[in-house]
Amino acid sequence: MAKASPKELGEKPIGSLLIKQAIPASIGILAMSLNILVDSIFVGNWIGPTALAAINVVLPVSFFIGAIGMSIGVGGSSVLSRALGAKDDTKALKTFGNQISLTLLVCVSMVVFGLIFMESLIPAFGGLGAIYEPARVYYEVVLYGVPFLALCMMGNTVIRAEGQPRHAMIAMIIPSIANLVLDVVFIYYLDLGMLGAAWATTAGYFFCFAYVLFFFLKHSNLAPKKSDFSFDMGILKEMSSLSFVTLSRQAISSVIYLIMNTLLFRLGAEALIAVYAIIGRMLMFALFPVFGVTQGFLPIAGYNYGAKLYDRVRESITKAILYASGVATLVFIFLFVFPAEIAALFLGSGDNLSQEAMDIRTMVIEKVPIAMRWVFGASPIIAIQLIGAGYFQAIGKVKPALWLTLLRQGLLLMPLLFILPPYLGEKGVWQSFFFADVLATLITAYFLYREITVNLASVSE
Repeated sequence: MAKASPKELGEKPIGSLLIKQAIPASIGILAMSLNILVDSIFVGNWIGPTALAAINVVLPVSFFIGAIGMSIGVGGSSVLSRALGAKDDTKALKTFGNQISLTLLVCVSMVVFGLIFMESLIPAFGGLGAIYEPARVYYEVVLYGVPFLALCMMGNTVIRAEGQPRHAMIAMIIPSIANLVLDVVFIYYLDLGMLGAAWATTAGYFFCFAYVLFFFLKHSNLAPKKSDFSFDMGILKEMSSLSFVTLSRQAISSVIYLIMNTLLFRLGAEALIAVYAIIGRMLMFALFPVFGVTQGFLPIAGYNYGAKLYDRVRESITKAILYASGVATLVFIFLFVFPAEIAALFLGSGDNLSQEAMDIRTMVIEKVPIAMRWVFGASPIIAIQLIGAGYFQAIGKVKPALWLTLLRQGLLLMPLLFILPPYLGEKGVWQSFFFADVLATLITAYFLYREITVNLASVSE
């Protein structure tokens, strides 16, 4: 098979190029989201709502370590895309080698740390009461697979930066299929419970890693030499500053999980944590087209900015927002019409549950609709915030990328979670998401408009 050239990112029409990049990215994210969604449905139906809450406790820890790989991938791919656009192949190869070395060093260290402090981390993230034991079982097994996840997430962004979105899509689909098949085998047929769910997830990470490794050995234009794996402080500094943007967002997401699990446990114990588990899965699943367009947009913006094709950069911003907002509006309508049905899908009929678990199930189904409508209330406009923050990261502008990335969850949502619930109770928790989304979008829109009309206009003259 011929290797695709990244040069097409600077040559093909933006509309068709964005579709070509966004559709595989969307399908890949959809597969990953469906994996998480169906995995949660299996756990909720076959093990129970407490097990669903337990997975929600473990996710911020495992996802944060895995997100280190994604952060290194996104930051390094910004450097790599601009290097490819500027025809600097030496820098591109050195960047890729440094990405691999840094991912291995940091993620393995974090896994060791996570295992040493396991008994403290699980309760800190909401693993309290009946949730603790299933969370501990799931945590210990999944953490062993997280370095493979980190390498996959790092490699996936590089594959996309090379202009080969189809392979990036396949890499995201493989672990989803593996996880779901193994869920059925381990949980349903072998009756391994949480242990089976954990091993299915970990095996999925390994299969993803195997495909990413195969791609770079057989299909990639990047073939780093041994010397490229040694750290270059100049590249490492540039890459790390941009990686810090994505990592900060993931760190804030993990802190939000900690705050939410603790806050909701205080307001409604296991039931409200299970409500948040469903909302969290839908946040990953329902907005997959928006995330797909954003992921497809990043290498286009980075490459054309590096090649000084600023008219194409402006066009890519405008069309990415238009496409993403259109699909987000359809998602918004679906979630507003069918929230109760979605909640019931996660928890099944409840025939095999104890009376206590059945009571939790009933409460969860009653509370999901109002929570979902508030949390997803700003979906039609959220693309502006995601694409705006991603744009500044793609072109290497660290400061605006950092604070716009942290704006929604860190600077707005987190304070609102401390301000509104004491006065509004449980409803205040969900309303915090809506107000944070609206304010973050308005602020990002201002800076993005100024970038398009002032900065990009001036450099293209």
